[in-house]
Amino acid sequence: MPGEVAPVRLLLTRPRAQADDWVRRMAALDVPTASLPLIDIAPAADPAGLAQAWSALPATDLAMFVSPNAVEHFFDRRRADGGQDAWPDRTWAATVGPGSARALVERGVPEARIVQPPAEADSLDSEHLWPELCRVAGADWTGRRALLVRGDGGREWLGDRLREAGAAVSAVSVYRRACPVLDAPGRRLLREAIEAPDRHVWLFSSSEAIGHLDSLEQGTREPAAPPSDPLPMPADWGRVRALATHERIAARARALGVGHVVLVRPDAAAVAAGFRMLSGSTLESPT
Repeated sequence: MPGEVAPVRLLLTRPRAQADDWVRRMAALDVPTASLPLIDIAPAADPAGLAQAWSALPATDLAMFVSPNAVEHFFDRRRADGGQDAWPDRTWAATVGPGSARALVERGVPEARIVQPPAEADSLDSEHLWPELCRVAGADWTGRRALLVRGDGGREWLGDRLREAGAAVSAVSVYRRACPVLDAPGRRLLREAIEAPDRHVWLFSSSEAIGHLDSLEQGTREPAAPPSDPLPMPADWGRVRALATHERIAARARALGVGHVVLVRPDAAAVAAGFRMLSGSTLESPT
């Protein structure tokens, strides 16, 4: 209807492969969403490392998956090649988030072999995974093997702790991250979010994705057709409201200039509560 105000939307910035699941989970909590992936995920260019990792898995004591993307590409590339992916009885599967844990269970890893930070942990990261891993699997890793399953690059904190505890640590890159190329609907959505920040709340789950945001926004201000049309104004990040799933991500958003950043756990209920707080529909705490 003319004059009707559009509802506030939650902008999901996760990779496209994870967006549909988050859309469904947010819809179940009555949170309107739109998907604007700020990071592209592609398989690793060289599959040889993945094949070697699977061959060594029966003799590996721990496989640490850094994200749902790591789980997906570790297992699904194996299946595409016709390999068997039964999980070895001796191998622990560790991760920092519930999304990765769900992905592991969906691919046949027994829940009893999955280690993640406790539900009541202040933050879901390697620092809170390590004490739980020591409690469940032991603190002495002398003579034991650990595998880090990740993208191209990544933090070494957990690998360093494992080495200090005596483990032989290796890593395999199973996917690549890149800045996405937005299609026309994606460019329009990004422009709408920038020009109407009061109608959008961003959900940031990756520091690297935030790093792509400035250049993607600049791309929406390319000369318009016809040339006489005015060019869009640069983004005023200070008017943007955002949820971030880790303090490092929140810090990256603030460095971009985002004016209001709220830290939330990376689960649907906490995100929904944070969204309602920032959108003004409730004052309940997001944690």
